[in-house]
Amino acid sequence: MATKRTYDDGCAAAHALDLVGERWALLVVRELLLGPKRFTDLRAGLPQASPNVLAERLRGLEAAGIVRRRRLPPPAASRIYELTDWGEELEPVIIRLGRWGARSPSKPDDAPLGVDSLILSFRTMFDPGAAEGLEASYELRMGENRFLAEVSGSSFEIERGSAERPDATIEADSNTLAGLVYNSCPLAEALRSGDVKIEGDEAAVERFLTLFPLPEPAVLV
Repeated sequence: MATKRTYDDGCAAAHALDLVGERWALLVVRELLLGPKRFTDLRAGLPQASPNVLAERLRGLEAAGIVRRRRLPPPAASRIYELTDWGEELEPVIIRLGRWGARSPSKPDDAPLGVDSLILSFRTMFDPGAAEGLEASYELRMGENRFLAEVSGSSFEIERGSAERPDATIEADSNTLAGLVYNSCPLAEALRSGDVKIEGDEAAVERFLTLFPLPEPAVLV
């Protein structure tokens, strides 16, 4: 850590950037917000980061007390990375940063969106007004990933895991689901093509897709 670059500024925000301002550092935190991951899982979520850079960022975050590393007991015996309690406090920072970035007029609409990024975007963009009167549970299936989403009026919760008796299940890859939610891609067309499969209440699915409106782009003057 002696050679780590620093702003050498007494401002707490500057110190925070000393800790998480390196390229990929906050995205590593993003990838761990939904639970622990192996190095290979982190690589899958951050495919543009080289293994050496990713390992370096993990070492730095671990040294700073933001991430910890531990080994699961047998039979798994895998080494995983997870956020510390202090590291988890970065979630609202990433949520706010994501909402701010969504207002950028230059944000590309066709960039790929990973599974964890999509799930966190739902937490970021959820509009309680759009969910008024809705009481429903959903299971989202994206490859091997399963998420339980529950909407209860102005409340929205989503986490890893399967729903016991969901009102509806939605199965699609993350980019297809993002297109339905954020790019107004027609659900009927996605169903016909087989890109999306749903079980249960189709009307509840259609309502779910409307709960995450993007903010208005910033006006640049």
